[in-house]
Amino acid sequence: MKGFSVESLLPFLKVLAAFVVMLAGIRLRAGIGPSILGGGFVLAMLFGMSIPSWAVTGMHALTHEKFLFLIAIVGLILVLSDAMERSGQSRRLMDALSGYLQSPRLRLVFFPALIGMLPMPGGAVFSAPMVKTVSEGMRVSNSDRAVVNYWFRHVWEVCWPLYPGIILTVSLADITIIELISKTWPGTLAMIGAGWFFFLRPGVLGAGELMAQPIPSGGKKRIVLREGLPLLVAIGGAIGLEGLISVFVPSVDFEWGVVVALGGGVICVMVQNTSLGMPFLRDVITRKSVWSMLFVIVAIFVFKDVMQAAGVVEEMARVSGGGAALFAAAVFLPFLVGLVAGINVAFVGATFPLLLGLLSNMGMDAQVVPYLILATFAGFTGVMVSPIHICFILTCQYFGCDLMGTWRKLVLPCVVLMSSGALLFWIWL
Repeated sequence: MKGFSVESLLPFLKVLAAFVVMLAGIRLRAGIGPSILGGGFVLAMLFGMSIPSWAVTGMHALTHEKFLFLIAIVGLILVLSDAMERSGQSRRLMDALSGYLQSPRLRLVFFPALIGMLPMPGGAVFSAPMVKTVSEGMRVSNSDRAVVNYWFRHVWEVCWPLYPGIILTVSLADITIIELISKTWPGTLAMIGAGWFFFLRPGVLGAGELMAQPIPSGGKKRIVLREGLPLLVAIGGAIGLEGLISVFVPSVDFEWGVVVALGGGVICVMVQNTSLGMPFLRDVITRKSVWSMLFVIVAIFVFKDVMQAAGVVEEMARVSGGGAALFAAAVFLPFLVGLVAGINVAFVGATFPLLLGLLSNMGMDAQVVPYLILATFAGFTGVMVSPIHICFILTCQYFGCDLMGTWRKLVLPCVVLMSSGALLFWIWL
């Protein structure tokens, strides 16, 4: 930076103040959605936005296609997961799979990792009921259930080519997806290893006493296929439709593939369980917990647009210079934006144009990919350690566990995640 003057630090202190307001609201049980809205309001005021501008920006955020898609996707996830749980289909699927998943730890991580291949915002709430079902015979706290579900839901995010963050990154940098993910995939191994060490290894979750009930010794493929059909339709359909849309109709938003596939999954489970019927749908739609989760999404999108409209990233970049600016653009800014926004696309869209512009101005075009790797891991670490990451919030809400107590368990694994990114940067640089 241009020295450690109050002026140069002021934008960062303003963002920190807004973040403290959010954390205080969550801690004081003001509600997650209202806390995020409050933090966004404080951020807007500190960066010179007027109250009418803040209100207009917030209203405009709720008209974005991405917001509407997200509301539809999360709503369909809640309907599908609740239908599978209430009809007993989740339990039947777990029972059928138990013969193939003999390891209790494998059973805990299998479904979050499987759902993680489906790039849907808030997807952790999809796998949470499955983690709850498979762990009912285990001596595992709700906090441990939440952190395992959250962590393993995201192990593919640095290398799975269907994630919007990856797609946006390669589009901005004008490189191929293979150029990026062929160098970032070890990050997935690092996340799996960190997840095992900090959440799953004997002594953390226990040894032989982890299972309270014996596991059946066999499984039937036909039953697995039948009970898992809604998930196959949702996951396979989303991946297949996304691919078809991107190849044949690239002008159409790929989220339509996810929406259609999830809708197909809901229809499938309703057809397989005719006893659910319309009363079930009415009950789900009117549940307070559903609207609470959807309001959290509203708050996150308003905050994200307020941050952009207030010029937060630009102001932080303005007071940086030289090598410090490159460090800020490649590490600090992606981490900070990921931390306060809790969404991968936010740090990619907000900070990568700045990073790419700096590299170009400094004649470092040959080093674009290593710096993108560093920025990707820095931003993703911020997202993973963010207390307002939608997957983390929804998971903690589902399991009814303490938000901050569960969050503290993520700090050291996230240090490992960032360290793996720094190592890959050094290797490829």
